[in-house]
Amino acid sequence: MPDRRGKQLCISKVPFFNHLANHEMLEIVKKSRSITFQKGEFIYQEGDPLEYLYIVHKGRVKIYQLFESGKEQLLRILETGEFMGELALFSEKMLDSYAEAMEKTEICAIHRKDMQELMQTYPTIAIKILEQFSNRLDQTEKLVGQLSTKDVETRLAGYLVELAQQKNSMDIMLPMSKKDLASYLGTTQETISRRLSSFQTNSWIAQTGHRRIKITDIDALTDCAVNI
Repeated sequence: MPDRRGKQLCISKVPFFNHLANHEMLEIVKKSRSITFQKGEFIYQEGDPLEYLYIVHKGRVKIYQLFESGKEQLLRILETGEFMGELALFSEKMLDSYAEAMEKTEICAIHRKDMQELMQTYPTIAIKILEQFSNRLDQTEKLVGQLSTKDVETRLAGYLVELAQQKNSMDIMLPMSKKDLASYLGTTQETISRRLSSFQTNSWIAQTGHRRIKITDIDALTDCAVNI
């Protein structure tokens, strides 16, 4: 488990804490606890009480929902400095999703009661949390819109374009397996593989390694992404 310095590094990576002074972060560190999860272990599951804000100190976590049919819908991948369970800060309810460690992962957890006290002491934390919450709501609405109105080819092209823009590079690494990408885009792993091969045949991309892709025609991908 991380020591106090490790937990402070964990806290300092989060956007709504990193503006605080050192002594203020130390107050937050005192209220947090560290937990280590191995690959495949759940940080939380559907039906668990929503009590904590979880911060990824090291590792990667996938958030997803499971339907009665057994289908998995990936919602997001979280990496170092990102957080989950933010709804715990504003309501008491049961979780409706799963958070699973994709590799060995260290988590810093802060209980709802402690976070609410921190937000009262440092109102800027609450404002920044709402900003992050708003961004996530926009992302979720965008995903729902894409799943309901766009075909797989269009969704995949849009995903690659967005990833290139985020990384500011035409050489990108898929942040998840093709299986998880298929879950995120609402399709099958086989379909993702076929569409990527089609993009490569069209000279829009070159698959240069395991999950590595070089975008060779960003304009063609962008045109495909906006085609509804």
